[in-house]
Amino acid sequence: MHFPKINIPKKYVMIGAWVLGSFLLILIIAGTVAYNKREALLNRMMARAIAKAEKDYGLDVKIKGYGFSGLNTVRMEAISVVPKDRDTLSTINEMTIGVKLFPLLFGDVKLSEINLNTGKLNIVFRDSLSNLDFFLKRKKKDSTEKKNKVDLGDLAHNLLNQVLYKIPDNMEIKDFLLNVNDNDTAKLSFLTTTATIDDGDLKSTVLVNGTESTWHINGTVKPGRKQLDIMLFADNKKVELPYLNKKLQAKLSFDTVRTEMKSAEYSGDAFKISGSWSVKNLLVNHPKIASNDIVVPDAKIDADMLIGKNYVALDSSSTVFLKKAAIHPYVKYTLSPNKIYELKLHAPEQDAQEVLSSFPQGLFESLDGMKVSGKVSYDLSFYLDSTQPDSVKFYSGLTPHNFKILKWGKTNLQKINGDFVYTPYERGKPMRDILIGPSNPNFTPLSEVSSNFKNAILTSEDPSFFTHKGFVQESIRKSFAVNFKEKKFVRGGSTISMQLVKNVFLSRQKTLSRKAEEILIVWLIENNRLVSKNRMLEVYFNIIEMGQNIYGIGEATRYYFGKKPSDLNIGEGIFLANIVPRPKIALYKFRGDGGLKDYLYPYFKYIGNIMARRGLTPGDTSGYGFYNVRLREGLRQYLLPDTTKIDTNSFDNEDPLPAVETQDASKNLFDRLFGRSKKDTTSNRQPLKTDTVQKTRKELRQERREQRRKEKEKEKAAQL
Repeated sequence: MHFPKINIPKKYVMIGAWVLGSFLLILIIAGTVAYNKREALLNRMMARAIAKAEKDYGLDVKIKGYGFSGLNTVRMEAISVVPKDRDTLSTINEMTIGVKLFPLLFGDVKLSEINLNTGKLNIVFRDSLSNLDFFLKRKKKDSTEKKNKVDLGDLAHNLLNQVLYKIPDNMEIKDFLLNVNDNDTAKLSFLTTTATIDDGDLKSTVLVNGTESTWHINGTVKPGRKQLDIMLFADNKKVELPYLNKKLQAKLSFDTVRTEMKSAEYSGDAFKISGSWSVKNLLVNHPKIASNDIVVPDAKIDADMLIGKNYVALDSSSTVFLKKAAIHPYVKYTLSPNKIYELKLHAPEQDAQEVLSSFPQGLFESLDGMKVSGKVSYDLSFYLDSTQPDSVKFYSGLTPHNFKILKWGKTNLQKINGDFVYTPYERGKPMRDILIGPSNPNFTPLSEVSSNFKNAILTSEDPSFFTHKGFVQESIRKSFAVNFKEKKFVRGGSTISMQLVKNVFLSRQKTLSRKAEEILIVWLIENNRLVSKNRMLEVYFNIIEMGQNIYGIGEATRYYFGKKPSDLNIGEGIFLANIVPRPKIALYKFRGDGGLKDYLYPYFKYIGNIMARRGLTPGDTSGYGFYNVRLREGLRQYLLPDTTKIDTNSFDNEDPLPAVETQDASKNLFDRLFGRSKKDTTSNRQPLKTDTVQKTRKELRQERREQRRKEKEKEKAAQL
């Protein structure tokens, strides 16, 4: 191929040569001047940086010596950083930093190399103070100066760039120690004996707590391409932190954890970060999670995170893998103009046995060894606008496809179809064995339970018991709304099915794993029709706690009224339904003459009116039997004087079910979900209070002793 010859006039060639030559000459002159003046420029920059650290953060920064080493590297010696009135934060013997020249022309500081020889970062917490407080000081100042709304996507992009720019192409760190001292009770140290980056290859050796463990953080880092692939593991053992056990009473360990960032770029108006996170043989143990070790053999998430102008989201293209089971999560948190919380989970139809086998080991102990066939799919959606909590949306559905149970695990979920022994627990200790069957004289068949009680308890506890499949979506939805508005747990969504499973099949420990196991067992029983509704209700009526060491409707009716369950009138039925959430305070609802205290009257009207509207009882303007409820005379002698008010919070049931007439406002959501520890519950009990008289401490102690004596006599009377 021949190209046409272009003739450029010689004078234009000469002009171009002069312009280019002049430009190069200017650059050479500027470079020469800058090179000769660079020491002075460095001095000014250092002085400005030290002054800024003192002014903005209250940091006393000292550098014994510094200077250029080569064309674009700065060497510093004897560096120390001390926050005002705090422990020394950092000391470094020697450090060399190099920057890339070309990005510097555009105002970007990108590191080309870092060499650090012997340094220390010392983090100290003393009560509510630490030597990192200067971060909060700067944050508070910035929040007052910058009131304009920030685009979160742009902010994330800039922050990520700043982090990546600080990752050098080449690095060599020797003997850098990180110490954490938390109130002298929990201490942790990491000594990085060596850490290098050579052409993107990262290798490191870290000694944890002396010679307790040796960790490695290895992988590849390519900040220019916005790509990272890093793995953390230990030599010949698991990665673990005893610090967590000392500080949080928690165990956490794993074989390896790996994180990967594949890309980070704008996608439409949002900044998108794609990557993955995986862990092998993760072990977690905390008394609020489970009473035993929870082990996740293999877990991974392929994640696409979106950061928009006013929101942060985990996109539905993300996938969570537990062994062979997979689920697609969607999580979005919108910050403005209203705070909006969104959550969606979608697990496509997949093998049921693989799903069951994918659950973490130790999570569902009663189901260990269970064999199933068929497939299952799952969907969950949740949407809450903080300005309209009553309009919260909620749906959860686990759908079976030709699902069958082939073999039971540790627990036969059909055992309640026949006679069995039920053992109630109080504060982790067994009370007594109760035979649920005709051989027990207190056992009451469902046909012999008064409809007054049956209708009252279904109305108050679970109106749709005979039509739902273990869960009531609307009840759970309303619970979210109420609890969000109150900022604490004041309403639950438990059905009778859930209460039955909790009491018969599970321990009474308040843990997340027990709650999850309860939900799964309820689904298995209800969706596979393992137990009829009538039998479930019959068992529930015979095991339900209804007083101090009083279990079942048979014991309760004889104890309170000296009657058989079939003879209960409407008022007695409503009363017994009322005490179910907090059975231990039942006797405190009676006056000395055996009648009910007046504050219960509105409850009777409320429940009675609902029952009347549903055709379960005739309308009654006098309180639906309120005045006909009379405690049997044999128990009246144990009642305290009418002037005495009891702190009924000292008699809370083990589960955080809300009382009808009172709430403990001192409990936060976490306490209500899991309960206080035994130490806390005993220390927080309040003494008896009186409305009309002031009692001495001696009199109060005597009254408490008398109260305990009466409780023991009540237990004996319950057997009569």
